[in-house]
Amino acid sequence: MTLRFDLVDLRLFLHVVEAGSITHGARRSNMTLASASERIRAMEDTLGSSLLVRKRRGVEPTGAGAVLLQHAAAVLQQLEQMRGELGGYAKGLRGRVRLYANTVGILEYLPATLAKFLSKHPHIDIDLEEHPSPEIVRAVAAGRADIGIVAGSVDPTAQLLTFPFAHNQLVLIVPRKHPLARHRRVSFGEALQHDFVGLGTDSALQDYVNQQALRAGLRLRVRLRLGSFELICQMVSKGIGIAVLPEATARRMQQLLPVKAVALTDAWTARHLTTCVRSLKDLSPHARQLLKVLQPGALA
Repeated sequence: MTLRFDLVDLRLFLHVVEAGSITHGARRSNMTLASASERIRAMEDTLGSSLLVRKRRGVEPTGAGAVLLQHAAAVLQQLEQMRGELGGYAKGLRGRVRLYANTVGILEYLPATLAKFLSKHPHIDIDLEEHPSPEIVRAVAAGRADIGIVAGSVDPTAQLLTFPFAHNQLVLIVPRKHPLARHRRVSFGEALQHDFVGLGTDSALQDYVNQQALRAGLRLRVRLRLGSFELICQMVSKGIGIAVLPEATARRMQQLLPVKAVALTDAWTARHLTTCVRSLKDLSPHARQLLKVLQPGALA
């Protein structure tokens, strides 16, 4: 049996499994759904075995698919290492770094850093994706992501190299004339008596806040969902609801809008962001360059 999987096939399969959907995997691969489906079907025909299990909410890899996923990640990682090592000789050779981060990392801490990095390195592209922290840890451990930024500590069984990235304190942001604005500190349970403005249902931060509401035995009433912290603050200022946001964002926005940051007394609101990689030797030169910017002391 001759396997005829090319790099496009491997990258497509990786994207499909990561997205849990052929449709979304095709979009990440800049392919039509018909083309992606045909490629996966051809891979399964060549192998003589199913690679994906179709379920109501998407797809999951079969046993054979899980093996292919592991090797696909390794092959693509080696390709990036080759690009990085040849980059000094081949003018214009592009490299790619896969960076996974949680909501706060993407919306609050990464934009300015990545903008500066991409401007300085025009031949390096970054695939930045938002995922929940446990999923990021699994992706880095499996080689599907080069660098991860997660909330909280990393499970030691994952055997990843970690670095402290930032301290993230979550606070409540309310209109200046809101009843809660009279308080310096309130509990989340007290805040849950009011309407909220939040992020989309696919946001890792929003999912985390929703979980805390469930643990409190109350329902989070989200009247409006938006895609950025800035838009949320604008809606809060208009009295649509209140929101849970990083303290850095809230302090900045209260200088621009009629809103106020109020501390939350709950322990779960104190979260540390951590950078994780599988190992320094596994990183491509391009990924090492990005890690050096994210963690100045990591490669010292």
